[in-house]
Amino acid sequence: MNTEEEIKQYLFGALENVIDPELGIDIVNLGLVYNAELLDEGVAKVTMTLTSMGCPMGPQIVANIEQELMELPEVKDTVVDIIWNPPWSRDNMSRYAKIALGVR
Repeated sequence: MNTEEEIKQYLFGALENVIDPELGIDIVNLGLVYNAELLDEGVAKVTMTLTSMGCPMGPQIVANIEQELMELPEVKDTVVDIIWNPPWSRDNMSRYAKIALGVR
């Protein structure tokens, strides 16, 4: 793992294990994760959004992100930055997520 892009893909791979409890699809395929990076101190920083501002599963999703990333040997700590701009839309979802949820 050398380049930022390789590290990002590595972190995204771990984040694919985090399932949105309401939709049953992982947060990467839902398009909720905008960025993931490993900072110098071994801090994994995830920039993401939720499907809605009032999403009741937000704290659970964040806890699951922290749990998955802390299993990676390079990760010493995690920071999850939830942003609302740009807002999430169905257009962010992967083809897989759209098919699984029956979205056209």
